[in-house]
Amino acid sequence: MLLLLYTGMELISQTYYTTDDYTSVPKYDVHIHINTERPDFVEKAKKDNFRLINVSLEYTKGWEDVHTKYHHGLIQHQNFPETVQMVTAFAVSDWDDPQWEEKVITWLDSCFDQGALGVKVWKNIGMVSRDQAGELIMIDDPKFKPIFQYIQNRNKTLMGHIGEPKNCWLPLDAMTTNNDRNYFQRHPEYHMYLQPEMPSYQDQIDARDHMLEQNPELTFVAAHLASLEWSVDEIAERLDRFPNMSVELAARMGQIFYQTSKDRERVREFFIRYQDRIMYGTDMGDGGNTPRDELHQNMENTWKRDWQYFVTDEKMESELINAPFHGLKLPAAVVDKIYYTNAVRWYGIGE
Repeated sequence: MLLLLYTGMELISQTYYTTDDYTSVPKYDVHIHINTERPDFVEKAKKDNFRLINVSLEYTKGWEDVHTKYHHGLIQHQNFPETVQMVTAFAVSDWDDPQWEEKVITWLDSCFDQGALGVKVWKNIGMVSRDQAGELIMIDDPKFKPIFQYIQNRNKTLMGHIGEPKNCWLPLDAMTTNNDRNYFQRHPEYHMYLQPEMPSYQDQIDARDHMLEQNPELTFVAAHLASLEWSVDEIAERLDRFPNMSVELAARMGQIFYQTSKDRERVREFFIRYQDRIMYGTDMGDGGNTPRDELHQNMENTWKRDWQYFVTDEKMESELINAPFHGLKLPAAVVDKIYYTNAVRWYGIGE
């Protein structure tokens, strides 16, 4: 669709996509987790014109998690090199080992040589993992400095999921979105409202910000809207402060929908102003157990819902929140950046 805007000085053409353009526009989902060798997730992505960045992490089994998740990502990348890219990870389960730094760098070096675009650090840093003295390991610990410097020297990207949504520190009935409420009901071990002895929400944000101050040249992708999902103004403040930081949307569309239901124009202005710093992602994945048709339907429901939100101004409803909202109807040029160009830039794809 072509819309002509008269500014008082000149006639400017502005192009918009529609829902019918969904499959014809190339797109990236920059945050997915394929933990299986089967091709089902990638087959659906190719049909819907999506390229993927498969993300590894340390979960509960230390290096075993890292190696297993990376192995599956590598197989997908090797089988579908035009569709699947990889982000690796490292473990802190052996944090006090004198050889830890050397082990991490050797591992990352091998992953980069196999095509990994970057490295993910997860919320276990700051919320779960402890040193031998029983102290929580925080992301701004000086021991991380040589690891981050190595990532920077290799011209790779650090992806960080540090902290959790602000709702994590609230009781379930006070949370603003159903997606948070449902997640923390299923995972009380991460529900910080139930663990007041743990670091606060602000402690997690401050540690992440301090790490970025310590590493100003490091290319950083803040997963899940930088755990500032509750306020586009807060995200904007960090993007202004840290020019080498971008954000992605994985698993935080509910919070964006919630803010849109309250003040659509503020949210729309944020996406337009920071169009070079935002990437689309979902946190969807495949562990190999979901029936293929069900998996594909879930993927399509999520991807098409979000496409409708970004390209139309239609009235929408979502199970993620309890209020209606209208889509943002962003210009096609902005949509292209959020869905494609920014992924290529911030992860150095093709370099």
